[in-house]
Amino acid sequence: MTWTVIPEHPDSPAARALWRAYYTEVSDRWYLLHEGRRTDPDELERETAAQSGADLAPPRGLLLVARYGGEPAGSAGIRLSPDGTAAELTRVFLYEGMRGRGGAALLVRAAEDAAQGLGARRMILDTRSDLVEARTLYTRLGYAETEPHNDDPYAEHWFARQLA
Repeated sequence: MTWTVIPEHPDSPAARALWRAYYTEVSDRWYLLHEGRRTDPDELERETAAQSGADLAPPRGLLLVARYGGEPAGSAGIRLSPDGTAAELTRVFLYEGMRGRGGAALLVRAAEDAAQGLGARRMILDTRSDLVEARTLYTRLGYAETEPHNDDPYAEHWFARQLA
């Protein structure tokens, strides 16, 4: 089996399914940790619909979908800063059964290449404390923890990496 990574419109069926799985997982993790419950189904529907991913479409963004053996397996998105010098990495996700096969690093590197192609010189991102796997991945790929670059209420760790 081989990996492929290609840009895809955020509204494609594969991208929508990946977004729903991503949101469900990170939301459930937060609620289980802080409130001892899973995400309310109404919230899941409302939030996945409200955050369409339109900001991850050209010309200011991009959504990459990874396929393993031709089947959708994961995603990563980028959106350019207003001045275009930085790109924010977001929605890095692999279906649980696809983890441990090198897909996450492949997606991040593909997102970095795409960001450079759009003119960005730096990649930034944020994540939460409970997403230990994400923080480990970013550190392993050369990202350094930095000062906050946004005021996202769920962000607890901010990372950056020079691209060129």
